[in-house]
Amino acid sequence: MTKLDNASLAARDLAVLWHPCTQMKDHETLPMIPIRRGEGIWLEDFDGNRYLDAISSWWVNLFGHANPRITAAVRDQVEQLEHVLLAGFTHEPAVQLAERLVGLAPPGLDRVFYADNGSSAVEVALKMSYHAWRNLGRPQKTRFVTLANSYHGETLGALAVGNVALYKETYRPLLMEVITAPSPDCFHREPGEDWEGYSRRRFADLERILAEQADQICAVIVEPLVQCAGSMRMYHPVYLQLLREACDRHGVHLIADEIAVGFGRTGTLFACEQAGVSPDFLCLSKGLTGGYLPLSAVLTHASIYAAFYDDYQRLTAFLHSHSYTGNPLACRAALATLDIFESDQVIAANRRFAAVMAEAAAPLADHPHVAEVRQTGMILAIELVRDRVRREPYPWQERRGLAVYRAALARGALLRPLGSVIYFMPPYVITPEELRWLARVAAECIDLATAG
Repeated sequence: MTKLDNASLAARDLAVLWHPCTQMKDHETLPMIPIRRGEGIWLEDFDGNRYLDAISSWWVNLFGHANPRITAAVRDQVEQLEHVLLAGFTHEPAVQLAERLVGLAPPGLDRVFYADNGSSAVEVALKMSYHAWRNLGRPQKTRFVTLANSYHGETLGALAVGNVALYKETYRPLLMEVITAPSPDCFHREPGEDWEGYSRRRFADLERILAEQADQICAVIVEPLVQCAGSMRMYHPVYLQLLREACDRHGVHLIADEIAVGFGRTGTLFACEQAGVSPDFLCLSKGLTGGYLPLSAVLTHASIYAAFYDDYQRLTAFLHSHSYTGNPLACRAALATLDIFESDQVIAANRRFAAVMAEAAAPLADHPHVAEVRQTGMILAIELVRDRVRREPYPWQERRGLAVYRAALARGALLRPLGSVIYFMPPYVITPEELRWLARVAAECIDLATAG
């Protein structure tokens, strides 16, 4: 058997594969990196190079690659039941996971609907909100409110309620029209204005929209606290408090997309906890299975469930399905992930790691080409700019973030950027020493990428 190496596998890849979120022509000059194995926070290629996975492989890996506890749970399950349809049938992992999620979620969320991925979860929540209002005799409520700079996925419904032009503009003719409110993104606050003050001020715009158009609106959808794909922009929990009160006042559902920020990323298990609010729909995915298998869940409350519960002849049922809904292997991986949260006091440990991350990255705040170093829990973002005084961004065509990415790979760190934003979103098993090393690598690479 021919021994694999990076070059041979990359060549085979480029002959047959089309990769996500990638201009494939880039790989004429940007080498593909074939990964042979993972262990903990490290990925290893076929030539023996190692890379610290600073972005948790697109934010999904919570407890390290090849985690022995999650691996054991999946191995045990695959020997019992790999899959069965969840229409008319059930199995213990799906039931047990739903029970655990209901017990952990913000109060009042007591029904779980499974799907396959984050975009699918958003689609479920959108359809369920509209359909609930229809079943309740309010068919005129057909519109959704979203925030500027938001991102909720790539399927057409999820893309419609997002607002990042890079992903949305091409497909705009295919998308439903939504109402867009200004983002509470605190990067844009005035000099001397704090996060809470700015978030309160921005909420006034959304309040006006609800006051004027609530009769047409099904729901408001938000990413609580951090707009992740929107350059890791962040805002204060008070915005969620004001939004929950306004949705109640105007009779509008609140959809919390915690696909990226759930499961400890923001310093609490769910970001909504920091505002003390319960949404009408909570969308979960990514870290739900610890990065092992695709799975998502939408949690909602009894009154939504009751709007669909009737005789079949009334045609009120929610007839949305995925072939792999509630897959037993994915549910077992999720249960093992929740077991680790419970046994290892993960949230408390994350707060300590977050403090180390803040300390390690603090010197970058004085860099002449860094406009801001911002952080919410285990998410830290470094915004590169041409002129920090005027906050003048680099032209996107210069791809300064890509220069950081290239330089970091050469030093053994995976720091895939969001435009000109470099961010840390590592697995929770990283050590303080590794966090400090990562910050030093990021600083070196930012120096190189902004030198010319």
